[in-house]
Amino acid sequence: MRFPQRGIAFLRIVVGLWFFKSLLTKFAIGLAWGVLPVPTATDRWMHVMPILLTKYAADNPIPFYQHFLQHTVIPHSEIFAPLTALGEVAVGFCLTFGFLTVPAAFFGAIQVIFYGLAVQHMSSGQQGFHVMLLAMMLTFLFTRAGRYFGIDGWLRARYPDSRFARLPLS
Repeated sequence: MRFPQRGIAFLRIVVGLWFFKSLLTKFAIGLAWGVLPVPTATDRWMHVMPILLTKYAADNPIPFYQHFLQHTVIPHSEIFAPLTALGEVAVGFCLTFGFLTVPAAFFGAIQVIFYGLAVQHMSSGQQGFHVMLLAMMLTFLFTRAGRYFGIDGWLRARYPDSRFARLPLS
């Protein structure tokens, strides 16, 4: 390939859009104290997430992760449902637009590992999907994929002497 950065940018955008779809399915704006708009999870996701995790945890062959799901995540789904929704939207936004790509890929990799541990026993397709997603996240992380066709690259070119250009975030 003559321009591998184009292929990585294309892949970054596609994966980013896949994560960003949570904006439509899991993300909502709620009102704190009845007046302050805050990001949260949709009512549907708040209801569905503990049901799915109960199913995933029931036969999970990894004892420590099964325990974590059953005794930490499921009982506190009112905290974890918004965290997953916000995390997916943030990773999706950052990867799609190539903004703060390094931290987005890092946190995306963590999400993929957690999701993969939850569903890896369901099918070999689940295993393969999460392994490929993890490989892509690591590729975005180590190639600093936002520097080509992304906001990270534009900011570095526009402001080469800024603090942003010296940070390892892009």
